Amino acid sequence: MTANGIDAYAPALDGGRTQPRFREGAGRLCLDYLRTLRYRGTPAVTEELADPEALIAWVRQCGPCSDVPATPPTPARLREARALREAVHALVSAAMAPGREPGAAPGSGLGDTARTRLNRAAAHAVPAPRLAPSGDLQWHADDPLAATLALIARDALDLAATPELLPRLRPCASPACGAVFLDQSRPGTRRWCSMDVCGNQAKKTALRARSA
Repeated sequence: MTANGIDAYAPALDGGRTQPRFREGAGRLCLDYLRTLRYRGTPAVTEELADPEALIAWVRQCGPCSDVPATPPTPARLREARALREAVHALVSAAMAPGREPGAAPGSGLGDTARTRLNRAAAHAVPAPRLAPSGDLQWHADDPLAATLALIARDALDLAATPELLPRLRPCASPACGAVFLDQSRPGTRRWCSMDVCGNQAKKTALRARSA
């Protein structure tokens, strides 16, 4: 259960339509993957990749492959997927560090274990495009899980190695959130990971405070 009593794993219903199980919209695939440890750094921290079934559900929802098998991965692969997430977090945190020397490589402060894990994951084959009989472009991989994790690792490395994007990395202004997002707004003044969620909650809190 989340801090507000909503089951983090159950799909929400909106007008009879099932909503996505996992949050997206952080601006990069690797940042969306970081959100699977929800409310990071707060007392309400929630592991959304709680079991192998949850991992395959994330790959099916957020990855590009159209042929993700129903068979869940082994517990060992789940542990490795979580460890990759934490390596991505370490890289992003190093890139965002306020005391980082100007011109220093974003990954210069990264530990050997995280660096090795990112490089190993990024070396796997990524999904390849395939034209379906219907004429639609689909994405295929012999191992959709490894291929999606490779995309995540490559995306994280690319993000950290793109100097013009690093100042646009933002922690959500909500102290109860813990998400990181890429501010793609023109003025670069976005504060919330989502106006519909954290931004709206902040507005309601401010309104209640003024009313009181």
